[in-house]
Amino acid sequence: MSTTEEPLLSARGLRVAFPGRRGAPAARAVDGVDLDIRPGEIVALVGESGCGKTTLARSLLGLVRPTGGEVRFTGAPLTYTAKALKAYRKRAQLVLQDPSGSLNPRHTVYDAVAEGLRIHGYTGDERTAVAEALSRAGLRPPERFFLRYPHELSGGQRQRVVIAGALVLEPELIVADEPVASLDASVRGEILALLLRLRDELGLSALVVTHDLGLAWNIADRVAVMYLGRIVETGPVEKVLTTPHHPYTQALLSVLPESSDAPVVLTGEPPDPTHIPPGCRFHARCQVLASGAADAVADRCRTRDLPVLDSGGAAAAACHWSGARTEAGDGRGAVFGT
Repeated sequence: MSTTEEPLLSARGLRVAFPGRRGAPAARAVDGVDLDIRPGEIVALVGESGCGKTTLARSLLGLVRPTGGEVRFTGAPLTYTAKALKAYRKRAQLVLQDPSGSLNPRHTVYDAVAEGLRIHGYTGDERTAVAEALSRAGLRPPERFFLRYPHELSGGQRQRVVIAGALVLEPELIVADEPVASLDASVRGEILALLLRLRDELGLSALVVTHDLGLAWNIADRVAVMYLGRIVETGPVEKVLTTPHHPYTQALLSVLPESSDAPVVLTGEPPDPTHIPPGCRFHARCQVLASGAADAVADRCRTRDLPVLDSGGAAAAACHWSGARTEAGDGRGAVFGT
């Protein structure tokens, strides 16, 4: 995919902070992010729980208002009036992690899928639109599911209903937050194959939020690895996941079953987003710094902040150690940190 194509969705300098209680410092959940999603592209946003990836995804959809930076869709800045947000959410839809929690147990499948049409004042043939959405989501024949309730469906079927509810509005972008995390392993592949088919058939773009790098490998064109409110490595999925530059990405990859490297066990917990440390925000847990291999840049790691990664398609990592290795000529690619 061409990286020169105009982004469908873009974020620049995006920040989201939540005020602390009783004068406590604000929690900087998203602390400076540039991100592009191009037409027909699937981007995986990867990171451990609490890193800010769900807050970032919700801010991209206008569900959380940024405290800094901006979001643009088809080149126009997102505005936060009720009318503008309603129009935007017809074009950009959210698919949540837990299909059981996403579906009203008192609503039939038909009503669950038709709800978006009714909210947006759809004037066409509602029955035909619902049937087409269910069929695209892999529930065929769709009429067989119209009068069923969520408790009568399997987990995979419920997730397909949720996806159909997003598809019925014919969006250009889907943001899927851990779309297969609650499903059995046997069903996960089916849902991922469905998302890929929808991209190929409908030209859908997608942001897939996940903690699973294996999932990112199977579905994404590009990957963005997030840690403590900021993207620390990004690039084409094959490049990032086969030759990771950032120690955090290396640690995440090391625990995959297919990895040939010894598992890296990170010490401690991610720092509190109300007290983000100076320098590289990963330095307190960095296995490379702890081993002494990064002694030449240790002072930089602990004191010198790193810039926000560019949103372009080239691989890049926000890492002083990796930057120093690149300067030394080991061919590790484009990185920050010098």
